Amino acid sequence: MGLSVARLAIKLTPRAAADRIDGWDVDPDGRSVLKVRVRAQPVEGEANAALTAFLAKALGVPKRDVTLARGGQSRLKMIEVASLSDDEVRDRLSDL
Repeated sequence: MGLSVARLAIKLTPRAAADRIDGWDVDPDGRSVLKVRVRAQPVEGEANAALTAFLAKALGVPKRDVTLARGGQSRLKMIEVASLSDDEVRDRLSDL
């Protein structure tokens, strides 16, 4: 059995007052996206690094398991979480 990799669409808001998850939303194409705020500036990858670290902590996985797959320069990002399924990610995030 291969390792599962969950894919998670994120709408990121940098320069927030606090790092937090604002819940689920739907993008213009009808896909579910998780709204996340981080305090970091969107400069030299700081907000992306803060996002992956924050999600790793929220999901209870090592930082190395959370990677930015797409959207480095965009507010809409695709995150991959190694070692968890899509359902496990949703379950863990809905418990927050």
